[in-house]
Amino acid sequence: MPADGITDDTQPSAQEEDSSCSGPPTREELLTRYPAKFTWNQLKTFVNSGDLGLLKRDRKLQKRYDDWVAGTVKQHGSMVNYLLNYRLQWGKTDTLSLLTSSLNEEAFDEPTVNGHTSVVETPYFCVETPRQFISVIQNDWPYSVPPEVEHTLIWSKVPIYHSSLVAESVKARVDQDGLWGFTGTLSPPPSPSTLLSCLPALAEWGITIDSLIRSAPGTEEEDALVRRAGKEVDRYVRMRWVEEEWETAWFVNPPRLQSVPGLAHIHVFARRLKQSA
Repeated sequence: MPADGITDDTQPSAQEEDSSCSGPPTREELLTRYPAKFTWNQLKTFVNSGDLGLLKRDRKLQKRYDDWVAGTVKQHGSMVNYLLNYRLQWGKTDTLSLLTSSLNEEAFDEPTVNGHTSVVETPYFCVETPRQFISVIQNDWPYSVPPEVEHTLIWSKVPIYHSSLVAESVKARVDQDGLWGFTGTLSPPPSPSTLLSCLPALAEWGITIDSLIRSAPGTEEEDALVRRAGKEVDRYVRMRWVEEEWETAWFVNPPRLQSVPGLAHIHVFARRLKQSA
């Protein structure tokens, strides 16, 4: 053991270990350096809490991400340029991510008519949006999710929020809170009233019940209009992650939480259901 005040150079500090890492993490790094801080039930509780800002990366991974973003912006000019010109392979299967999905991508190849696929652009994101307007990738910098949960991003060239879907009477609420939903489970998602029991998992971020940013509970009519605003995203998620095989929690961040405001995207936490023998 080194004497007081003397550093043992043979044992790198945690800070030195982290500084030696750069770029998106591998799955092994996620498991060993950044183990999950949240359970599946906690994730669903945070999604359904009304404040999507509760969803976090590991703090050390967030620092690594921030450093990577700074370098990427310096190289490409902006994150939007990086995504549009390199990362997002529109209409194609993602081959760039270090984190792979167990979902069969070939099942989503678009049918052709006389050798051609549809190129009709839809006014907003939906199941009918041609694949060439969509890029589905694994999040290179996932939130702190359990190992069995995939964190997928659905990027879209067409809007997700659209006046045809978002009623004016709930627009301010959606602008603050975002949209979210759940698929593949027979039981209802965790009630927002259970959030208090999950807050200890967010202690290192300084989150308290008083720091939440969320709208007051809406009326039945308002809740129905918010669900309507997210119905096309919900349809797409149910189409892609078959409910007999997958359970998901999906969400669309409000503008205040969007890391890349210039590009519309959806987050999906997906977990395979355990198959009975």
